[in-house]
Amino acid sequence: MLNRIILTTAALAATGLLAGCDATDPLLRDGQWHATHVNRANLTLEAANPADLVRGTGETTTDGIVAAAAVQRLYDNKVKKLPDAGLSAVTVTGQGGS
Repeated sequence: MLNRIILTTAALAATGLLAGCDATDPLLRDGQWHATHVNRANLTLEAANPADLVRGTGETTTDGIVAAAAVQRLYDNKVKKLPDAGLSAVTVTGQGGS
């Protein structure tokens, strides 16, 4: 019975000590830099025209006929084969389970 009380007291003391770690964690402390919206800020800096991230721009060099023809070939199951790039074929070796 005494061992159980000692173990319970030790567990409660350890929990109390660990609960104070939030105050010293540099990532959680007030007044420190926090990574808030960092990816958005970096993408905005890298974009040539940040307004394009809000609303895209249309294509000005074509009227969409070529793209529409490609979609029609897809619907008709007459997709053109890709040209040979001279690279080795990718093959699966071995058997894997999912």
